[in-house]
Amino acid sequence: MKEILDAILASDSKPADFANLALPESYRAVTVHKDEADMFAGMPTRQKDPRKSLHLDQVPLPELGPGEALVAVMASSVNYNSVWTSIFEPVPTFGFLERYGRTSPLARRHDLPYHIIGSDLAGVVLRTGPGVNAWQP
Repeated sequence: MKEILDAILASDSKPADFANLALPESYRAVTVHKDEADMFAGMPTRQKDPRKSLHLDQVPLPELGPGEALVAVMASSVNYNSVWTSIFEPVPTFGFLERYGRTSPLARRHDLPYHIIGSDLAGVVLRTGPGVNAWQP
């Protein structure tokens, strides 16, 4: 990770520098766990505490698929999507991810016992998958 951060902070880094960086096998992410999806069952929304369902986990770096980019996240937000995901409202995301996982072998990688929260980020593109033309490392 230090090499990635050094490249990002260097004023003379070129796209090829990012494309040639060694990637880690895993990274830290804030997650919710599938086996906790019912932890707030029966509670009024106002009593559901997101801090109880959020975890800081080491997760494997995913395989990059068509139309996807791998981004070194430098900033992210906490917004309604993050809060709703963490309190499993209006429904847990796991049902959707299970259904999506059945659509193709590549989509199957999204059907996991955890879900990485977040929908907004800013960062540096490290890799792009097939078919990505608007972005480059």
